[in-house]
Amino acid sequence: MSLDAVTLEVLRNQLVGIAEEMGEVLIQSAYSPNIKERQDCSTALFDAHGRMVAQAEHIPVHLGAMPEAVSAVRERDPEPGEAYVLNDPFTGGTHLPDITIVSPLHLDGEIVGYGVTRAHHGDVGGMSPGSMPAGAMEVYQEGVRLPPTCLVREGELREELLSLILANVRNPEQRRADLRAQLAANDRADLRLRELVDEHGRETVETGFDEVIEYSRKRIEAKIEAIPDGEYVAEDVLEGDGVVDEEIPIVATVTIDGASVRVDFAGSADQMPGNMNAPLAVAQSAVYFVLRAVTDPDIPPNAGCYEPIEVRVPAGSILNPRPPAAVVGGNVETSQRVTDVVLSAFAEAAPDRVPAQGQGTMNNLIIGTRDTDGFTYYETIGGGFGARPDRDGMDGVQVGMTNTLNTPIEALENEYPFQVLEYALRNRSGGDGQYRGGMGLTRSLRLEEEATVSVLTERRRLAPQGLDGGEPGATGENLIDGDPIPAKTTVDVDAGSTVTINTPGGGGYGDPTERATELRERDSIDGRRNADDD
Repeated sequence: MSLDAVTLEVLRNQLVGIAEEMGEVLIQSAYSPNIKERQDCSTALFDAHGRMVAQAEHIPVHLGAMPEAVSAVRERDPEPGEAYVLNDPFTGGTHLPDITIVSPLHLDGEIVGYGVTRAHHGDVGGMSPGSMPAGAMEVYQEGVRLPPTCLVREGELREELLSLILANVRNPEQRRADLRAQLAANDRADLRLRELVDEHGRETVETGFDEVIEYSRKRIEAKIEAIPDGEYVAEDVLEGDGVVDEEIPIVATVTIDGASVRVDFAGSADQMPGNMNAPLAVAQSAVYFVLRAVTDPDIPPNAGCYEPIEVRVPAGSILNPRPPAAVVGGNVETSQRVTDVVLSAFAEAAPDRVPAQGQGTMNNLIIGTRDTDGFTYYETIGGGFGARPDRDGMDGVQVGMTNTLNTPIEALENEYPFQVLEYALRNRSGGDGQYRGGMGLTRSLRLEEEATVSVLTERRRLAPQGLDGGEPGATGENLIDGDPIPAKTTVDVDAGSTVTINTPGGGGYGDPTERATELRERDSIDGRRNADDD
């Protein structure tokens, strides 16, 4: 059986609609600001073979790594009526705060697909509030570690397992509510998929799974074929790992061969003692994101987009560490550097498709208390987007592997014992060029209670680079009471302390003198137009 073009397009949009509705259910049902305000969560629909067929456009680092989670659950031989929870970075997860729930979707007792949600929880235990300690050297220090484990059996929540999880985290009632929100989102996928089968028939829907994947594969292969064959190499570094301060190399060799791409990270650093190690699924996710960006972001994202891509990473390296490596910073910061490096490799192959470097960091800020009834706050803070070949970069946006919103000041001050002193663009922080890099942000908070502050940041020493003669963007900086603190640190502070994060700007694109010429020409044209109008 094959589908006509109209039926396929209708079905494709309905499948995407299921994934997007899952996301809305999760966001609207969650209790934590991190999910309901920042929307640090992702949802997707998979077929019975574990292939992604549709996703909501949420968090890139979540979505590219989700297939590993589904694969890990399928190895447990799940049954209809079950749901599995996991966050183990070495068995389908990314880092411990990202908890994934995978629910088999079934018809008449037979699994036909999987509904999947992944959400960043504000705390999952570990050595510091917020579960993102800068000094962690083992995954055990970062929080409770969950291999794929059955959380729902025969449609009933396993309360004893949930109690075990909640006994190991801060703010347990908020965690309970957010986990239930994830289960509700997966239940919505089950309902909507049943309705889709009622409308089209099971054979049509399952054929649609195959054909939307094939459609995406053909489209991305055509785009890859348009890139010149060859080998393209790029290298960049991380600014230490919170334990050692030395620069840590990330090397990518991109090989284009017809309709296929191979990305090899040989030459990258061995796994590090600190927490900037990134699980293999995170490195793969960054590569998938770049390929979508440099080919055609409008290609429906599903398993077909990944088929022409091979990712090679040496075992025991910073991008494929062995347990019990600490990894919480690898998911949020190393993923950003992988994105930068792979984009830089493509800048030679497809220069019209690649911008100057963006801020290259998520600017992770975590604040919390150690009391059982305390709070945990987590935020990634936007910065400058790199200038593009034909326009300026964007100001104060999330860049690369994250796609979250900010926490509105009103919600932040209502939820936490903070006062927002400043939230503004950093003037002239973008790199000059024919097209300027986007500006970074300043986020300044006064704490009304004593708390523990953790920051995991990058681009504090080495600026985001420009392209084609463009100048670098400004580096970022972290301050407590006006005094600089390291890029990666965990520190206890008193009530009344002020925490300020100044985020990096994006690099510029092209010779800055060309901008002056262009502006003079534009002013001249505008002047002639005004004279004509007079």
